[in-house]
Formats: sequence, structure tokens, C-alpha cells
Amino acid sequence: MSADSAPINLTNHFLIAMPGLNDELFGRSVVFMCEHSERGALGLVINKPSDILLPGLFAKVDLVLGRDDLRDQPVFQGGPVQTERGFVLHEAIDAGEGESVYASTLSIPGGLEMTTSRDVLEAIASGAGPRKVLVSLGYASWGEGQLESEITENSWLTVAADPALIFDTPVEQRYEKAMGLLGLAPWMLSPDAGHA
Repeated sequence: MSADSAPINLTNHFLIAMPGLNDELFGRSVVFMCEHSERGALGLVINKPSDILLPGLFAKVDLVLGRDDLRDQPVFQGGPVQTERGFVLHEAIDAGEGESVYASTLSIPGGLEMTTSRDVLEAIASGAGPRKVLVSLGYASWGEGQLESEITENSWLTVAADPALIFDTPVEQRYEKAMGLLGLAPWMLSPDAGHA
């Protein structure tokens, strides 16, 4: 296999929408890639808050949020797939032997996990659970070769993920800060190809 055709793996990377991407969900979005293989890719949009705050989401699943540090945190629009299902992106919690504490967890190289089982919400509700969390409804996915094609078409920039951008950066600054990881600012990239 030549270097040109070597598969790329964007797990634990950010996809940053090019300024010219005019799409209601993906325009100016930053997507954290949870999984990427030859079969396709899965990620969570980390900078598109919904109008639901975490206490409201917890109430919908008959839980009371017992953590003051999360009371004002929005639930994010993680993507257009399974928008009724919750996805919790959080720091890894090791139960020993490399096992996750939670029932349905995807371990992401680089120190984060994505959990879809209710037990993580129950832990957070009780005041325990991971300290740093991002909760989304829905996820973004790409079929085999689809993401690679979109990158080739200049829809996305890619850069290694920085957890501080996910958990410690105000939502309204995440797009510019993600661009900054590449040494860029959105104004530097004209949406009109060839008309810089």
C-alpha cells in the first residue's frame, strides 16, 4: 500500500467545518471524533448547544441532577443521528484491568470515553460520576469513505483533539479556538475558493 492510499484515522481528533460549509447543523461546527475506521466514522458536535439544560434532561429520564457544577451546562446537539438518544463524553474512569465503570462505553484512545448507558447519568445525578462531561443528544456519522471524501472536498479541517477545548472552553469560543490549534482564524479561509 502506498503512502498516498494509507487509511487515515481521525479518532481523538477534531473535525472543524470550513467557513464555507453552509449547513444548519455542521456550519461552524467542531466535531470530536470518537471512532474512525475503514468502516466509517462517528463523532459528537461539541459546540452546538440545544435549548435544554442538563437538569431538564435529567428530569426527562426521572433523575434529579445532584451536581451544582453542571446545573447551567447545556445538552448539545451531537449530530443528526439518533437525536432522542443521549451520549455522554467524559474523562476515562478506570475500573481496573482496563475496564470501564459503565455498562456501554466506548474507550477512545487519548483518555476520553463515550458512554450511552443510563448508569453514567445515575452516577452524575448522585453527585458522583466523571467530573468533566459533555452530554449530547444524537451523533454524527459517516459511512465507509464518506468522511475521507468530504475532507478531500475541503469541507473539514482536522487537528488532534484537546480535551480542554471540550470541557474548559466556553461554547461560543470553541470554533475559533479549534481553528487556533491549527494556527488559523476563520477569516483567513475564504469560503469562495479562488477568490481570496
